[in-house]
Amino acid sequence: MEEVDVEPTTTPIPGFDSNQKHLGFVWGPGDILVYETIYKASGGSAGGCPFVHEVRKDEDIYSPILRKLFNESHHIFVGLQRIREDLPSKNKKPQFVSISKNYRSVIRACMEELQQVAVSTQDAALATQYGNQVSILLAVELIWNLCEVLFIDAAPAGSLVLHLLDWVRLHKADVDEKAREVLASESPAEHQAYWDVVISYVLQGRMDEARQVLVKQAALQPAARVMFKLLDNLLMKMPIFNPGETQTLTEFDVKWRHWREEVDHCLQDQSFASNRHLEDICKILVGDEDVLLEYKELLSTWYHFLVTRLLFSHPTVKPTELHYYAQSSMHMFLELQSERVPLDSIRWQPLSLTSTSIALNNWWFVGHLTDLLDHCKLLQSHNLHFGSNQFLLLEYASGLFTHHSLWQLAVDSMYLYGLYLYGLYLYGLYLRFLQDYCAKGTFSDLDLIDNLGPAMLLSDRLTFLGKYREFHRLYGEKRFSDAAKLLLSLMTAKIAPHSFWMTLLTDALPLLEQKEVIFSADQTHELMFCLEELTSGKSVPTPDRPMQDEDIETTKIELLRLALARNLAMAIVKEGTVEV
Repeated sequence: MEEVDVEPTTTPIPGFDSNQKHLGFVWGPGDILVYETIYKASGGSAGGCPFVHEVRKDEDIYSPILRKLFNESHHIFVGLQRIREDLPSKNKKPQFVSISKNYRSVIRACMEELQQVAVSTQDAALATQYGNQVSILLAVELIWNLCEVLFIDAAPAGSLVLHLLDWVRLHKADVDEKAREVLASESPAEHQAYWDVVISYVLQGRMDEARQVLVKQAALQPAARVMFKLLDNLLMKMPIFNPGETQTLTEFDVKWRHWREEVDHCLQDQSFASNRHLEDICKILVGDEDVLLEYKELLSTWYHFLVTRLLFSHPTVKPTELHYYAQSSMHMFLELQSERVPLDSIRWQPLSLTSTSIALNNWWFVGHLTDLLDHCKLLQSHNLHFGSNQFLLLEYASGLFTHHSLWQLAVDSMYLYGLYLYGLYLYGLYLRFLQDYCAKGTFSDLDLIDNLGPAMLLSDRLTFLGKYREFHRLYGEKRFSDAAKLLLSLMTAKIAPHSFWMTLLTDALPLLEQKEVIFSADQTHELMFCLEELTSGKSVPTPDRPMQDEDIETTKIELLRLALARNLAMAIVKEGTVEV
């Protein structure tokens, strides 16, 4: 499947000539639907009944742990919507960065809980499912963190590489666990993972840690102490840009080039020729790409390779130049790699979040991240054409509506994001609800109607839906007089759709047949007027014609007329007056 910005992709099925079958896909609420279409060779549509198949159910909303992610992140989302629009952008940036970090904290907490459950469960299938969810959240947090560095915090040249290093270190923390294992052994310098730890620290720019571990090896080789001391000095002297100092970027660049020449001079003199590991470290310091690729297993990902390459070759890279280095690094690293992780297929710039959502099966991610980027005014300024954020938020909310404990989040989210979006979606629900009621005689989801809130005021049709539910509630509480007034007002105020009047009049039948008079004479006259307005021009069944659906409707009309006439007579008697 391929994400596109126009119509869904269709794929011809081999074996058909004049009439070719095609497959397309579209997101449904909480799942992916694949549909079959039939095209004539000329391009016109042909007859036939296409099938719609549910390919994948969104399991996220059915996971109790992931439901915590949805609920806890909702509070962050609410706070973001309430940031004042009139505040200067420079004053809002710290708030946006803080909100981004809060989102990532929730992701990581959820990820850790999933990891614990995956380890503790005895069910192999569940362990696999939880493990897959951990992998998805890991990729989500990785991409979110990158967007925070590049766009929300907007690190400038010089600081950018430092932020990217922090990003890599956060997501490549296995070196610390391996280092603890090595240092806890009886002879760390002779441990099989010793050099992997040293070189991993260097690849991550963690020179102090690398020097501390190198001391263990130097103590075992007194004859090579001068060589170890020389490398230690090079690691110690490596310039690191500090944005808090008075040093300019140009001054840092000059200092870094002098250090780079010193390292290169050591290589030319073959100062480390007698020790392959030390020589490899020295080659890494000058950004030797062939040597970096020899340590692909320690780098593990192309984006780690990218950041390491920038650190030792282009430490003052500008954000606008990052795309070039990312593409070349991806090509170099993945050229001979047969197996790729989901993140490998995601483009770097602009990050295609809609395709990411398909790869990671996660609309929560794209909906909330693009909402944050939109508040930061970054979608247009950085040409990050992710599509309409309202669409992405709507897709996320659609999935939530399919779960009984999450639909309130969907309603609240869409209302906060914009009354137009909220009303548009609820208008669709309004047509779902009315059709369902006509077919079954009951509403399938009363909670949703009961919590329409301010959206009820967006249109007469949504007002009708809420008021009609109120009629049912009054009737259920046996407040028949109030229910009768409300039912009549829905028709006389023209709030109810004309096509639904017969249903309303049918709902009036139990009230008309009560022993106690519910509708007054005036109210009964109004009901009669509504009935006549609705039925003008309808045919009446005759003995020589069998009863069809239309005739059943006509019979219902006659029953209503009888009930109304009976009620009118009773109301006149009760009221004690006759209007001439």
